[in-house]
Amino acid sequence: MQSSGEQAAGITERAIASAYIPLSGSEDLLLEGHGAAIVIAPGIAVTNAHNANLLPDGTGIIGTSVGYDLLFFRVRNMSPPPPIGEPLPTERVVAYGQGSGGDLRKAIGVVKWRVAPVLPRCPKCPEQKAFAYEANAGAGFSGGPVIDAATGALVGITFGYNDEENSGIEKLMYAYDMKTVMGELARLENGGKSAP
Repeated sequence: MQSSGEQAAGITERAIASAYIPLSGSEDLLLEGHGAAIVIAPGIAVTNAHNANLLPDGTGIIGTSVGYDLLFFRVRNMSPPPPIGEPLPTERVVAYGQGSGGDLRKAIGVVKWRVAPVLPRCPKCPEQKAFAYEANAGAGFSGGPVIDAATGALVGITFGYNDEENSGIEKLMYAYDMKTVMGELARLENGGKSAP
């Protein structure tokens, strides 16, 4: 399988580089999977729930969101989290992920929609809140950060894509904004209830 994005020598945003976590593991008996995670609070990281099989054995899982494809887990990284921003339409973004060989990949794109409706994850779950950006990203970018190209702020966590809506190499990528991500973490830390 060909990797999405372009190979990156490193992450240029210092706060993102210290918070980025590459994930690699077995998808099944024959295939190896790749994804990413990022530290969002001292000692706490987030990735997609569908990346659970890529986490090392013994990882301290905090919890999984019911309504969103998010999984929170404990890490030893106690450095301050990267600055957080909001995705804005037409804003240039940089997404990071892992290639099929486990190498760091990046994709530069543009926020297309601030609000992109995504089907609920369960029959009683609400419609997922997400934003969409166009980029040459795809497999391996799941759980990875989406960064404001101008400020270096973390604006979202990639969780999926649809390459049928676009022509050429650009794909329509879907990500959760950080307000949603942090709200889900607060809800899990509050015993599954919305934070006051």
